[in-house]
Amino acid sequence: MATEDTGKEAAIPFEGKRRKVSSHPSQNEALIFEKSSPGKRAYRLPPLDVPEADPSALLGTSARQDPGMLPELSEIEIVRHFTRLSTWNYSIDLGMYPLGSCTMKYNPRVNEFVSRLEGIAEAHPYQPESLSQGALGILHLLERCLLEITGMDAITLQPAAGAHGEFTGILLARAYHQAQGDPRHRILIPDSAHGTNPATAALCGYEVENLRSNSLGMVDLAELEHLVTGDTAALMLTNPSTIGVFESEIHKIADILHAKGALLYMDGANMNALVGKTRPGDFGVDVMHLNLHKTFSTPHGGGGPGSGPVAAKKILEPFLPTPVVVEGPRGEDGRATLRLDYDRPRTIGRVRAFYGNFGMFVRALAYILANGPDGLRQTTEDAVLNANYLRSKLEDLYELPYKTPTLHEVVFSDRRQAQKGVRTGDIAKRLIDYGFHPYTTSFPIIVPGALMIEPTESESREELDLFIDAMRQIAREAQENPELVLTAPHSTRVSRLDEVAAARKPMLRYMPPDGAVGQ
Repeated sequence: MATEDTGKEAAIPFEGKRRKVSSHPSQNEALIFEKSSPGKRAYRLPPLDVPEADPSALLGTSARQDPGMLPELSEIEIVRHFTRLSTWNYSIDLGMYPLGSCTMKYNPRVNEFVSRLEGIAEAHPYQPESLSQGALGILHLLERCLLEITGMDAITLQPAAGAHGEFTGILLARAYHQAQGDPRHRILIPDSAHGTNPATAALCGYEVENLRSNSLGMVDLAELEHLVTGDTAALMLTNPSTIGVFESEIHKIADILHAKGALLYMDGANMNALVGKTRPGDFGVDVMHLNLHKTFSTPHGGGGPGSGPVAAKKILEPFLPTPVVVEGPRGEDGRATLRLDYDRPRTIGRVRAFYGNFGMFVRALAYILANGPDGLRQTTEDAVLNANYLRSKLEDLYELPYKTPTLHEVVFSDRRQAQKGVRTGDIAKRLIDYGFHPYTTSFPIIVPGALMIEPTESESREELDLFIDAMRQIAREAQENPELVLTAPHSTRVSRLDEVAAARKPMLRYMPPDGAVGQ
């Protein structure tokens, strides 16, 4: 039986034959402020041999007169503290992230190597175009690759994330309708859509109208035909959908929209299931965004640098954000000089610094070129194979609300486990004890108690079998000993948190004991 060092009762043991992890060997670690002792130093330098500068001379009254309340520790204490903390982090280097809809695939190290090459890492966006041909060449080549992959005609790399890409794409649609002298006011959004879709539509000034899915989890064509009017600007469609189902009648969907002058916007979050197999531009999509982190292995933003390029058909090209990378005159060697074109009178304007998040472009292009057409297609096929392998191994224990063939992800429900009071969030917490990051819980909303699982192509059969074994054991625990699951996790330093209180009353700084000085 594994025990914790935090004063909790002994952790409940695993009941299965196999497990991926045990309790962490270093569970106890005080806050760095609590470890502090006055007078300790992590460095030793010789005395200054020049006059000490007066901060007030530079900063005036803005200069702080005391350093505030800072922790004081030795170097080895600092090193051990942060090393121990780092071992608590879960990462893609330790195991799979089965987060459905997020596509948390592995980021190859070669991408990072290329992004740090001399001349690329130090490129400055404001240096003259004559000195930026390499950087512009990266942008231009990535654009051509993405256009080939999507089957679209024009593209902008500026948007900084998927939601930002949605925003840009709907602005393009709005500009198009206004240019036609036919401003429209409504956007249709399926009930299985990502939550950012209705938020984007509303932010762009549109009324949002819900489109119900049919029994297969797809767009209901009769309902769509009924809802599309001359006031419909677009349908925002995720394909494959958030339940991992490909819209098999996508051509009919496009035809219904186009017959009324509406556009088909595709949320490209799930392109990891399509690359190399089919192209959105070929089945009627007018505008779409891509998530470079989901499909092309750049790091997930986490609030930092992401990238959500937007690809569009020819009718929307005049409205692209400025500037656009274009080819100039060709030199004696036959190579075109690249430049940034700002002379676009119908543009929606800039939505980001004109390069966008350049480091993400480098990584995505490295991934695309390293794989090539055959490798990208194989990646797609492996992602779909892995998801269906999980489906086949778990559908006897977890409810599968939609029997429609799935692609890159599978969505179960907690219906069977709920009979014992165990819900999707409880199963996810228990999964932590088995050494896996939880799957996506309670989404999409069209599946009550959803367990949304996406293994991506990154995972080996060995890792998938460990995950399957964990999920099967948890299903058995939910039937035989539901309390074990309801009180999970048991092997972590901190047990189940009050998530409502954490969201409403977060503690984001160290609160010193009464009487402590400094801020």
